[in-house]
Amino acid sequence: MPCTTVLVGKKAANDNSTMIARTDDGHFDEKKLIVVTPKQQKRKYKSVLSHVVVELPDEPLSYTACPSVDPSNGIWAATGINAAGVGMTATETITTNPRVLAADPMVELKKARSRREKEVPGGIGEEDILVLVLPYIRTAREGVLRLAALLEQYGTYESNGVAFNDENEVWWMETIGGHHWMAKRVPDDIVVVMPNQFGMDSFDLDDAFGAQQAHLCSADLREFIAENHLDLNQNGVFNPRNVFGSHTDQDHCYNTPRAWFMGRCLCPRSYRWDGTDADFTPESDDIPWAFVPERKLAVEDVKYLLSSNYQGTPYNPYLSQDTGVRGKYRSIGINRTGVTSICQIRDHMPVELRGVEWICFASTTFDALLPVYSHVEKMPAYLSNVTLDCSTENFYWASALIGALADHSYHRCIQHIDRYQNAVMSKGRQLLREYDRKMLDSSDYSLTAEANETLARMAKEQTTKTLNRVLRAASETMKNGYNRADN
Repeated sequence: MPCTTVLVGKKAANDNSTMIARTDDGHFDEKKLIVVTPKQQKRKYKSVLSHVVVELPDEPLSYTACPSVDPSNGIWAATGINAAGVGMTATETITTNPRVLAADPMVELKKARSRREKEVPGGIGEEDILVLVLPYIRTAREGVLRLAALLEQYGTYESNGVAFNDENEVWWMETIGGHHWMAKRVPDDIVVVMPNQFGMDSFDLDDAFGAQQAHLCSADLREFIAENHLDLNQNGVFNPRNVFGSHTDQDHCYNTPRAWFMGRCLCPRSYRWDGTDADFTPESDDIPWAFVPERKLAVEDVKYLLSSNYQGTPYNPYLSQDTGVRGKYRSIGINRTGVTSICQIRDHMPVELRGVEWICFASTTFDALLPVYSHVEKMPAYLSNVTLDCSTENFYWASALIGALADHSYHRCIQHIDRYQNAVMSKGRQLLREYDRKMLDSSDYSLTAEANETLARMAKEQTTKTLNRVLRAASETMKNGYNRADN
């Protein structure tokens, strides 16, 4: 899935929470937000795409998920927070190179070509990973270790990056070929920006093979690199991106510009981002994986990064004047996004209130981000009862309609979009504050269900109002508009 990921360490956040965020935007895919209870979690899992069968542990935790509404290609659970207050997003599709794939090929499904042949299942992939990992972990580090064991046992048929967070830590994990992997704890004061490339540009192998305080990897990674002559680095400096990643012309229009824009927002004065003497351009291969931001980030800032269409630059596709490079690069906020989530884990809260999942359906550029408590038995119907047919009775389709209409009449609709996004965010934060106080004062954490229903009603009211306004504005710019006075 071509996605964009942002990771925020607790000291880089305005409220000391950890955040992992991702746009899920590989193709047009109807999404919903649900809760999977222990009774609903199967004990034997079979992948639709790779046919691999995985035996699952007993006693899973409940967890939220954003699966595809159409199950014909699998679950594709995307993102969630479990009952222990651990968040996960899976996965960011990343890139690799032919040297890695030759040394450790992907584990692909081999179908039987005749009755005498046996089918050979493939490995695990984005379709499967969240369901196989999130119900069984109680810390972010445990998430890395469980997924690592699954990769080593079953392999994978694609290159993926996966994030985990708990109240203290954020971990980022990247697969290497079919069975290898490496993972790094995100420093607390750091924000990570990830387009669809192998991301890590530094890694402490001594720590990974020693104390393992902030680095983990496959047990044979050193030998794997040496035996296959993978290290392209100079002067003894180990940069994993040079070893395992890609450097292609396609990266320069599809991937690196997204990292450039996010870095430009995070550190506008620390580096030069524009002009002939820029430290980094949209096509630089060495844009850092992580930044110490010049100011701390709130949820709104993460949403802004993931909504980008290169506003404030000549690459913005919505500019009225053609700059010669307008629309040159792939935007972060894109039309085919199914769901964007921010898993926020708040360390100052009881576990029942710790996880807040911020959900935005369809294009982040035009649609609103809604918070919900994750420690509940079910989600409101407005979020979970999504149909394959278009309907304004659920958040997914109403959001998709707003985006499609506003895009075609951008300059007439953008003021309605700004007011809509601010209203849902402001009222959502207000309701969170009210219910946080109620539940902390009473210790009645069952009010999370009532809170989510109230939040969903608010979102529906604001979304319906905005859809009405955007539809009117878009209708006024139809090409067949004509009045008698136009004679």
